[in-house]
Amino acid sequence: MSKLRVGLLFGGRSGEHEVSISSARAIATALSAQPNASKYEVLPFYIQKDGRWLAGDLPQQLLGSGAPLLESPKTPQGENHLTSNPQNQILSRWQSPSQVAEVDVWLPILHGPNGEDGTIQGLLTLMQVPFVGSGVLGSALGMDKIAMKMAFDQAGLPQVKYKAVTRAQVWSNPCVFPKLCDEIEAALGYPAFVKPANLGSSVGIAKVRSRQELEAALDNAAGYDRRLIVEAGVVAREVECAVLGNDQPQASVVGEITFDSDFYDYETKYTEGRADLLIPAPLPDNISRQIQDMALQAFAAVDAAGLARVDFFYVEATGELLINEINTFPGFTATSMYPQLWAHSGIPFPELVDRLIQLALERYSV
Repeated sequence: MSKLRVGLLFGGRSGEHEVSISSARAIATALSAQPNASKYEVLPFYIQKDGRWLAGDLPQQLLGSGAPLLESPKTPQGENHLTSNPQNQILSRWQSPSQVAEVDVWLPILHGPNGEDGTIQGLLTLMQVPFVGSGVLGSALGMDKIAMKMAFDQAGLPQVKYKAVTRAQVWSNPCVFPKLCDEIEAALGYPAFVKPANLGSSVGIAKVRSRQELEAALDNAAGYDRRLIVEAGVVAREVECAVLGNDQPQASVVGEITFDSDFYDYETKYTEGRADLLIPAPLPDNISRQIQDMALQAFAAVDAAGLARVDFFYVEATGELLINEINTFPGFTATSMYPQLWAHSGIPFPELVDRLIQLALERYSV
């Protein structure tokens, strides 16, 4: 029986480029283990930070080293050494390597903008080849925090108070900006969180406790995105649930993140030892079941597919559960929350990757 050729697409143009490489390395290892190795052949494709696609030997070497490629390697004579090997291709940003035509199913391990926001999903849809994860709509809604929250509102899912803001409002004349800050203070109070609407991994997020901090955070976040969101702060435990499936998805056990920093920022998230994952979370059974039910509702609300991780706030003092966000392609290293939640639910990492590929094929065949 011939093997299914899996296009492992990683790297990308977002600030989560290095996270993508780590996720891809873990998935490549899972696909090289039996029984996956008997079923799948991995074709790695690397997208540089400038958007150029690489195929052939070099992406395979990057999966081994884990180090991002900052620019196209040159020979001593100044020629691009990739062209000396016909298996290696580097092309203009609007071109794709010829090996793309050999792929049977895509695994786009791309986090953040230009990866899990519907852009690459649109391209793969046009290629008419199955791919793992949500389609254009689910990916776009899952990335844009404002659109996501509007979808959750429509589904009746409880959330923290929030206010949508545009860059134009922040970078406006001296009369408009103070009024905007007045409105935010009146609606949300302090502390509050200022976030770019379309970035992942806590990039550009700030916790604010005063007018001065609010103004600075809005200005900073506007440098990342033209759409911003400000959320009311809440004293709560941060819990997460993983979802797996298409039209009849399943929810994993619930996990909890604990940390000593002021909030779960980028440094805390990606610095070893700064945060702990408790799986399963020490929660009452009825609260865990409610989280699982809400995770499935959120999955349906944005039309997600394949996989997602849904994050919640549990206000222990009142027993209230508030949905925070959905991540339609969460971090996927062996130590990431999503695969760990499924490992504790009885699906080990290699089997999880196999299931995701099968779900992609199932969705494409309908």
